[in-house]
Amino acid sequence: MELKVVVSLLLQGVSLGMLYFLIASGLSLIFGLMGVLNLAHGSLFMWGAYVAMTVYGLTGSFALGLVGGLLAGAALGVVLETTLIRRLYGNPVGQILLTLGLILVLDETVKLIWGPTLLPYPKPAFLAGSAEVLGRAFPHYRIFLIVLGALVWLVIHLVLNRTKVGLIIRAGVEDREMVTTLGIDVKKVFTGVFALGGALAALGGAAAGPFLLVYPQLGLNNLFPAIIVVVIGGLGSFTGSVIGGLLVGVTQSFVGYYEPQLAVAVNVALMALVLLVRPHGLLGHRGV
Repeated sequence: MELKVVVSLLLQGVSLGMLYFLIASGLSLIFGLMGVLNLAHGSLFMWGAYVAMTVYGLTGSFALGLVGGLLAGAALGVVLETTLIRRLYGNPVGQILLTLGLILVLDETVKLIWGPTLLPYPKPAFLAGSAEVLGRAFPHYRIFLIVLGALVWLVIHLVLNRTKVGLIIRAGVEDREMVTTLGIDVKKVFTGVFALGGALAALGGAAAGPFLLVYPQLGLNNLFPAIIVVVIGGLGSFTGSVIGGLLVGVTQSFVGYYEPQLAVAVNVALMALVLLVRPHGLLGHRGV
């Protein structure tokens, strides 16, 4: 295989991996910090794409579309946590049943508002071209996805590990009673985490819309890859989701070049292999 083909496939895999990370980041954050497996995460991803597309269409600003999608995801996260999920902490079976039901509700609501058909979400003009890498075209939008994914990881990593807010969040998860005795409202902390997780999911959808197109099954079709990424990276590890996303994206890129029909199956096999070697994932905590 020629070097330029290898580099091209590698860059495509990295951009796809960062897209998968954007999809999985909110799911990883909520599960890692709160132990809640939110299967409706894919629907929040889809809502972010629809709201961003709508705002972009009304304002002509791609940046405002991203912000609109992010805020919609945060608002949905707050509503879901305060009205429904808060009652089911410590009840994983109840969480799974509830969030499965939420998938149906959120997906059908999208059909009522925007209709059941595929809708166009054009790329902004400044991201519509391509750069030349070793004589092969590499779309600007893929570069944007790589940069956005890296920025999301950096910001969330710094917030969780270098700020007082991150310290409170991690302490509240480890010892809720101790944090409460210090005068901190843990309920608000958990609501904030859910809002952040929803915002990340919706931001992923807003960014993925022009790349994947927008349709009512968008969230459900991308939930499975997000779960694969989170499991490979390690349940409870935000940074692990980056590594998992890159592994899945690069593997899919190279396998898809030769045998497109095997791309998804290979990712499932990759997940199984990782779990055989490290049952808790690459960076996951033992016992999670």
